[in-house]
Amino acid sequence: MIVRATPTQNDAAVAAFTPLDPRETALLLDFDGTLVDIAPTPDAVHVPDNLRDTLARLLASTGGALALVSGRTIEDLDDKLAPLVLPIVGGHGAEMRVRDGEIVSAVPPLPEPLRRRLARAADFDRGILIEDKGYSLALHYRNAPDAEERLRAYVRSTCAAFAGEPLQVLAGKALFEVKRPGVSKGESVRALLLHAPFAGRKPVFIGDDVTDETVFAVLPALGGIGFSVQRKFDPLAGIFDSPEAVREALARLAQASESRGAQA
Repeated sequence: MIVRATPTQNDAAVAAFTPLDPRETALLLDFDGTLVDIAPTPDAVHVPDNLRDTLARLLASTGGALALVSGRTIEDLDDKLAPLVLPIVGGHGAEMRVRDGEIVSAVPPLPEPLRRRLARAADFDRGILIEDKGYSLALHYRNAPDAEERLRAYVRSTCAAFAGEPLQVLAGKALFEVKRPGVSKGESVRALLLHAPFAGRKPVFIGDDVTDETVFAVLPALGGIGFSVQRKFDPLAGIFDSPEAVREALARLAQASESRGAQA
C-alpha cells in the first residue's frame, strides 16, 4: 500500500535510522524510488553528486558492508554512480558483486525469441519502454498508463507461448518484468550476508516497491530491520516520505559515524 509519510512519521524514521552504528551494520539500499527519484525512463534518473559522496563515506564507515539491492543490472548501476564502485545485488538477485571485479551471475539468459516477442509490445504505444537485461526483460509503461491492461494480457499470452520455459512475471511501479522464478532480492540478500564483510552484521534495508517485499520478508529471520519510502510493508522500523529524505538520513548517518570516529 502506497502511503504518504507525515512529517511526524518521517521524523520518526530518521530518528530510528541515524543512531545506527555502521561498524555493526550491513547497509542494503534499493536504488530507484529509494536513493533517487523515479524518472519517466530508467536512463533519465538524476544522481546527485552529494549522493555519491555520502555512499562513499558510508562504504568506508561500514568497512565495505554497504550494497545496492536493485532491479537494475550491475553494469547500469556502475554507469550511474561512476566513478564510485559498490557491492551490488543486481537484476532482483540475478547477479551479485560482493567486491570490485567479482561478479557472480546466478541465472541463464532468457531465450532470445522470447525476448524479441516481448519487445514487440512497444508497438502498442510509443510510450512503452523496453529494458532488455538478458536474464530478464522489463516493459515500462509509465509514459503509457492506458496500455497497462493490454500489456498485462500480452505478457501473459507471450509467457504461455513459451510454456516450457520457467518464467515469472514481476509487477512493479508501472512495469512488468519477465524473469526466472526463484530469483529474488530476498534470497540474494541471504546469500550476500554469508560473505565478508557483510557476515555477522545486522542487515538494515531501505526499499520502496513491491519488488522489495522479499527483502522485508527475510529481515526478521536475519535479525535485521527495514525502512521504506512511501509504502507500507510489514515489518517496518519507519517510513521516509521521499528519496530526498533518505539521502538526508544517509548523510546524517555518515556525519554521525565520522564524528564518533574523530572522538574515539
